[in-house]
Amino acid sequence: MASTIRCDIVSAEEEIFHGVVSMVVATGEMGELGIAPRHAPLITRLKPGQVRVILEDGEEQTFYVSGGILEVQPQVVTVLADTAVRAKDIDEAAAKAAKDEAERAIANRTDVMEVAQAQARLAEAVAQLQALERLRKNLKH
Repeated sequence: MASTIRCDIVSAEEEIFHGVVSMVVATGEMGELGIAPRHAPLITRLKPGQVRVILEDGEEQTFYVSGGILEVQPQVVTVLADTAVRAKDIDEAAAKAAKDEAERAIANRTDVMEVAQAQARLAEAVAQLQALERLRKNLKH
């Protein structure tokens, strides 16, 4: 029998995922984390980006989170995010438009605060597009 752990991915609005998985992969402040069963307990902030869960049967599901908190306990991994979306539900056109708008704001360099906000929006848009790209690669295999 494969070793598993429960995973919950929750946004401010709803629970996005609840299930038993063999691994969770997310991007924390210090880099990418791979959480497998019997991982040491931890809490870390997440960067905007992908959270991937590998189910018991080996299927991989990809989610986009706008940032948040990852908590690992002995029996459960919890992702708490302001925004969490299944990769297949991301609006690609809106993400590309947000990326283009953020790049224009950075190029215009109007105000230091505006540039910082634009950089944050750019990071989120790029992370959404990367989640879509990963989903497409997985569907091809």
